[in-house]
Amino acid sequence: MPDLKKEIERRRTFAIISHPDAGKTTLTEKLLLYGGAIQMAGSVKGKATARHAVSDWMELEKQRGISITSSVMQFEYEGYCINILDTPGHQDFSEDTYRTLMAADSAVMVIDAAKGIEPQTRKLFKICAMRHIPIFTFINKLDREARSPYELMEELENEFGIGTYPMNWPIGCGRDFKGVYDREKREILAFNEFHRGQNKIQAIECRLDEADKLDGLIGARLRQTLSDDIELLDGAGYEFDLEEVRRGKLSPVFFGSALNNFGIEPFLERFLKMTMPPLPRISNNDIIDPFDSRFSAFVFKIQANMNKAHRDRVAFMRICSGRFERDRDYFHVQGGKTLRLAQPQQLMAQERAIIDEAYAGDIIGVFDPGIFSIGDTICEKGMNACFEGIPTFAPEHFAAVERVDTMKRKQFEKGITQIAQEGAIQIFHEPHTGVEEVIVGVVGVLQFEVLEYRLKTEYGVDIRRRSMPYELVRWVDNEETDIPALNLTSDTKWVQDFKGNNLLLFTSQWCINWALQKNEGLSLREFNKD
Repeated sequence: MPDLKKEIERRRTFAIISHPDAGKTTLTEKLLLYGGAIQMAGSVKGKATARHAVSDWMELEKQRGISITSSVMQFEYEGYCINILDTPGHQDFSEDTYRTLMAADSAVMVIDAAKGIEPQTRKLFKICAMRHIPIFTFINKLDREARSPYELMEELENEFGIGTYPMNWPIGCGRDFKGVYDREKREILAFNEFHRGQNKIQAIECRLDEADKLDGLIGARLRQTLSDDIELLDGAGYEFDLEEVRRGKLSPVFFGSALNNFGIEPFLERFLKMTMPPLPRISNNDIIDPFDSRFSAFVFKIQANMNKAHRDRVAFMRICSGRFERDRDYFHVQGGKTLRLAQPQQLMAQERAIIDEAYAGDIIGVFDPGIFSIGDTICEKGMNACFEGIPTFAPEHFAAVERVDTMKRKQFEKGITQIAQEGAIQIFHEPHTGVEEVIVGVVGVLQFEVLEYRLKTEYGVDIRRRSMPYELVRWVDNEETDIPALNLTSDTKWVQDFKGNNLLLFTSQWCINWALQKNEGLSLREFNKD
């Protein structure tokens, strides 16, 4: 049996986050390419003839050229076992990204060199900062016209309140992009726009005082600029401190071009040395050590119908401690039952392979017959583990949804319930009305399009959708509240979720204030505590 400590120490589990179109999925593909997990990197653009990115497995993702749902990919590289969590960049799917970050030990933030920090990057970074997740920055698309690297780093520091340390430094940009200078190794990695293969680029050792050699490589003007830049960084920049990196206070910065496969391998090698093996997790106010031999994990994502050949639901689990073994009985804390996870799977987007064991830091998929919820804990019996729950975002957009074909009630109910259990949408109904339409709440409006598409393609149900004016939702805290007797504005709606919790939908903050002022003792919550 493999050595538990050694196996866990070689695990690296990280999320890749960015604003849409910064190159996140392209970077993921190139990392997989180096790991030998794929033979050819795919395109994330929606062209009918293009080979699509491995991590964009949903048909709608291929059509739209965006990532809609997070993907999990595991591969081996130079003795490390790497678990990559590729997340959606679009803000309408930020809830999925948030849950995925709960399963990561560090994050790689991809930034477009021409655009800098964008709104979604800002939001995702705050989540990382809240959880003290170490952030590694990859500034992408240096082969195009870009902003000043100083300006980009200053923006990172000012926006996020952290230090930056450039591990390498760009030599020019756009048409003048000649490569990067590695500050630690004191060598140049020369850029060739035709290099897109798996072969390693050979670095050129070159001291900054070797003027003639540098002039031959990058020209006198860029050589002088590079010398001045490095002198300034060495004298006035942050000092490199690995402990600060691991505390999330200092972000190592790498420059490159994911599309051209430039700077990816040096980034991967340095990143793997700087980032950490699996970290301890909080459970019942105790600390669960990843090296504890007892297995524990939590569910951070549920996905139905990932593979057309299976048509099943997969619960994604992040293993927090010990070794998982196939066909052993484990305890489902929230269900209060012992269960056997008979077909654990290693994942490569929607591709699956049955495994016999996995270790702390790994992400595994298990068949879910409908018993798991996001945030559930699974562990060895008697361990008394219960990891912190994953909060639900409050929806910001609402629509009434009903099936077009009245004969397809079962398919409609099954589809909308399963999709809701994944956490992408929330569903409500009006009590005591007998109305069959379902009220759907989402964080971003694109989720409506995804819901409509998935109901049609996966469950064979066409729907009609009617927008509703509500913008805010609050859970009613007092269970004994007589809702029909409340004094509410005429445009406030009482609904229940499918666990029977009472909620109020409001069109404005003013209506919430009215409800609280006019109903003594009424208590409202912004987040669901279930």
